[in-house]
Amino acid sequence: MAVILFILLNIFYMFYRVPFSIPMIFVFADRTSIMFVANLPLLYLLAAKNQPVKLLTGYSYESLNILHRRLGELMCLLALLHSAGMLAVWYTLLRPTGFTLARFVFARIIILGIGAFVAYEAIYLTSLGSFRQRWYELFLGLHVCLQVVALVLVWFHHLNSRIYVGVALAIFLVDRLAYRMTIKTKTLLSNVKILEDGETVGLSMVVPLNISKGLSTLVGHDIGSGWRPTEHVFLTIPSLGRKHIFQAHPFTIASRAPISSDLEAFINLIVRAQDGFSADLMRYAKCHNSVAVRLDGPYGSQSAVELLRGRDLAVVIAGGSGIAVALPLVWSLIGSSRDDDLECRTAGLPQKVYLIWVVHKRAHFSWIGEGTLALLQRRGVEVLCPGPTEDYGRPDLGLLIEQPLRSCNSLPHDQTVSAGVVCSGPESMNRTVRNICSSSMARGRDVDVAIEKFGW
Repeated sequence: MAVILFILLNIFYMFYRVPFSIPMIFVFADRTSIMFVANLPLLYLLAAKNQPVKLLTGYSYESLNILHRRLGELMCLLALLHSAGMLAVWYTLLRPTGFTLARFVFARIIILGIGAFVAYEAIYLTSLGSFRQRWYELFLGLHVCLQVVALVLVWFHHLNSRIYVGVALAIFLVDRLAYRMTIKTKTLLSNVKILEDGETVGLSMVVPLNISKGLSTLVGHDIGSGWRPTEHVFLTIPSLGRKHIFQAHPFTIASRAPISSDLEAFINLIVRAQDGFSADLMRYAKCHNSVAVRLDGPYGSQSAVELLRGRDLAVVIAGGSGIAVALPLVWSLIGSSRDDDLECRTAGLPQKVYLIWVVHKRAHFSWIGEGTLALLQRRGVEVLCPGPTEDYGRPDLGLLIEQPLRSCNSLPHDQTVSAGVVCSGPESMNRTVRNICSSSMARGRDVDVAIEKFGW
């Protein structure tokens, strides 16, 4: 709804008191350019990992990034309309006077405008989900380089745009330099090893803790001040080569979040070797057992935790490396008596926690260490792990989820039992879980569902 209202507001100002006549087409072209540069600082503000909008709204940067993407699409449309409008100005007003198209296009102000237009449209195309997921490192490099080029071109394109470009550049520099490379960054020595499946690298490190609040709530803190379940960090490993010095890759922290009494904590990261950064890390792990890493973070939303807070039944579902999200979440649920993280809402009904983990290979169980699942079971967690899909095929998720949800029917009719379901897995699994929970809601059960997606 907020996105729709914002777009409608932009449309209103785009057409407000604009004369609808051919001779006045310049007014419309000029208005679209004004709307473009006016939105520029907001575009960079919503893209920043560290910004005041999070404090004002309570939303995480991932949620605000959705607004950033929609605003970026709107601005690309504004840039297209501005270009088309200026071309119409030439055709209707300048061409009849003998002003040729070549003379128009090669004017300094027009060349700079065309360059900025091409740069921002390229940013949009390389930010599409299909491109981003397939060529993440290329997307990352192009996104940073193209936006710098685009800001420079807009700066010189028109004098009145400079205040907006300056504010946008300041936001970018404060986020990247003041926060992500200083305040929010910590360098640690990590153990690195190839896990049992031979296709995954495990990073594990010890972090001395100094958990404090106060000023850090406002200006942010690094990983040494702790983190919360389901949060992630951006990982940089300069030792892998020059091209990796400025590359930062997001990984969910796959270990229990610390509590205020902890003096140190353990961070585990699961890196699936594919290509680019992860392939280079795999080659490095074959010859080394430790590496210096730079962690930027933590970042992340607590929506999954909040959904399960106070529920009588918590069902956490993981597909493959989605266990990196699921495991810390389960630890927070069963640790509620220690850190008061979650409390049962219905008196007399202890919260029941289920963990469903679907893996492709049996060796993938080694990702979280031997005995972890057994320890969770001793702590009261119902662990359901069907056979690996490479041996038995995909399991019947409906049957697996129905088993814990069926407990809703085993209680007296005058008691309302609420269930929360969180799933972190590939898209096909996420879609199946959504459909199953929707069907359960249609049968009158009190079920809420949240999906933690892979990808950026």
